[in-house]
Amino acid sequence: MDKVSPNTGDATLDQAVGEWLRYDKNPKTVSLVEKLLKDEAIETLKKHFSSRMEFGTAGLRAAMGPGISCMNDLTIIQTTQGLCRYLEDSFDNLKERGVVIGYDARAHPPSGGSSKQFAKLAAAVFTSRGVPVHLFSDITPTPFVPFTVSHLGLCAGLMVTASHNPKQDNGYKVYWETGAQIVSPHDKAISKAIMDNLEPWSGSWDAEGALKNPLLEDPYQEIHTHYFKAIQKHCHHRDLNKSSPVKIVHTSVHGVAHTFVQAAFKAFNLHPPYAVAEQKDPDPEFPTVKYPNPEEGEGVLTLSFNLAKAEGATVVLANDPDADRLAAAEKQESGEWRLFSGNELGALLGWWMFHCWKEQKTDAAAVKNLYMLASTVSSKILRAIALKEGFHFEETLTGFKWMGNRARDLSDRGKTVLFAFEEAIGYMCCPSVLDKDGVSAAAIAGEMVSYLAAKHKSLSQQLTSIYEEYGYHLSKNSYFICHDQKVIRSLFEDLRNHGGSKDSYPTKCGPFAITAVRDLTTGYDNNQPGNKAILPTSRSSQMITFTFSNGGVATMRTSGTEPKIKYYTELCAAPGNSNVEHLKEELDRLVSAIIENFFQPQKNKLQPKPE
Repeated sequence: MDKVSPNTGDATLDQAVGEWLRYDKNPKTVSLVEKLLKDEAIETLKKHFSSRMEFGTAGLRAAMGPGISCMNDLTIIQTTQGLCRYLEDSFDNLKERGVVIGYDARAHPPSGGSSKQFAKLAAAVFTSRGVPVHLFSDITPTPFVPFTVSHLGLCAGLMVTASHNPKQDNGYKVYWETGAQIVSPHDKAISKAIMDNLEPWSGSWDAEGALKNPLLEDPYQEIHTHYFKAIQKHCHHRDLNKSSPVKIVHTSVHGVAHTFVQAAFKAFNLHPPYAVAEQKDPDPEFPTVKYPNPEEGEGVLTLSFNLAKAEGATVVLANDPDADRLAAAEKQESGEWRLFSGNELGALLGWWMFHCWKEQKTDAAAVKNLYMLASTVSSKILRAIALKEGFHFEETLTGFKWMGNRARDLSDRGKTVLFAFEEAIGYMCCPSVLDKDGVSAAAIAGEMVSYLAAKHKSLSQQLTSIYEEYGYHLSKNSYFICHDQKVIRSLFEDLRNHGGSKDSYPTKCGPFAITAVRDLTTGYDNNQPGNKAILPTSRSSQMITFTFSNGGVATMRTSGTEPKIKYYTELCAAPGNSNVEHLKEELDRLVSAIIENFFQPQKNKLQPKPE
């Protein structure tokens, strides 16, 4: 049957839709577009065809469906053709080394899209150009892809996942030969190559043929074996783990984590965690949660708490659907559950990693080659620990692409990066994965719980001990939702041109004096010589940090993948200042002042974080 010719009255739109219908071989997305044409749904067609998904350092992330603004078979082929061309230009030995492709369990029946189908099409693109592909035969955690790149010495890795995004979304995440996510200028070059290679190549649609191609291998068993051997190096209390009476509940929130976290606990000699039966198997509908993101709060963990009560467990661990993040909660003496923030779990894991390292080392001078990293919007508790213990702490821009690449740079110079984290519950505990890894973090957290229980100590008590020794670091983070880019730009420009004066930042926020400003959009930092920021800057994203005279720090930034303006605040106190209630009240007042003075002018156009 011939495809419908578009005739919307908009020549540009007709051209975009016509090209799509010529290239697309997926009958479901073709049918969806033809129905939109038949129904004369012009606004919907514009939404799907007016602008292409933008390929950036985070790769792609968008809803599944037809058109150039969505994730679907054709846009996956086009994106992979651009990536393949760029890799061919970048590596003389691409056809010897090859790439790895992994995928999660997402699926979108209306458009026929799924992570597995997208991964097979990506494999078809590469094999059609003579590039060897290591395509996992089953779902895997995202961390397996960067691990495979490093372990097998590949040119690149691709993971098809939308992580913790809503069920209709999917994504495309790229790793370089370093084992870390791509950073600029790779993204811009790949984006250009995509636009230069929009017409599908011969063989790009042959997903089933790719599976029989001798260039395709399944690395599942080999990587499964070597990954767990690699993380075992960070297990230090095998006998204690084996005899520990601690009971832990684990949920994979309908994602990929269950099998792998069970295997990680086994590798550490830990008793297997109790799995939340309703959430342990992959389900792209995420039927038991509104948002499949453990960071969103206790609603995601209700079933975990119910199981913990039934089994007498005191700790809950949760992974997001692609298992690169980890959340933790602990039952308190009051019977209530405490869900640790990303910063609090970062403090605990950072302390634990250093504690274990120190127990293993006999050479005291080795600490001088030791590093920990955190993103600039994360707690500075690691800096406080580093100052006292003698190792190095560095902050990077937001996102594990920066921490992963910095960790690789340091490793290449003979340094040891022991730990890295971001407040959005992302933790890198093993240098064999230069990205956040919720599987290894789960096992390491399990061992930490086991060790502390043997000392008759809870996670909450240990966190208090850390703060008492290194200084309290209290944080309060949230966000506003805003779909209007003009409003977002206006909010940040008002801060840069305070009171109408160009390039003038506020010196006060309500009653709080501002002592320093760093603007990583423009490159301004009045704490540095010549007012020039040290960290990399980006005009394409908004980020301003204010330091206050009371020891508070606040950062406001836009999200790269969501319509949000996020704010992060932290109040740091010196060791010995244990008036926690006073510190909490001070932080609350600071946050209220920030909302009133920095967000209030645009408040009617912003939606607060949903409860």
